[in-house]
Amino acid sequence: MLIGGNFNKKSRIFLQELAKLSKGEVGIKISVSDIMQSTQLDRAELKSVIEYLEALECISIETIGGAFLYGHISITKKGLEKANR
Repeated sequence: MLIGGNFNKKSRIFLQELAKLSKGEVGIKISVSDIMQSTQLDRAELKSVIEYLEALECISIETIGGAFLYGHISITKKGLEKANR
């Protein structure tokens, strides 16, 4: 997978939305379907963004399963810092 500027913009939007939905709290489980609706990412983009941000330790995958492969995720302290930049 090539990671370019457009992908990084989507990742930042994703983190900002996750921070908003969790009200800036680390470890709060947020439904992946809620984030998909608010960010308007398609399933393939969503999966790539989640895996990328999890590898960077910006998010934590809390539950696996469901329509989007991942059920719930939470933002980490590092993710909050990146979302607020």
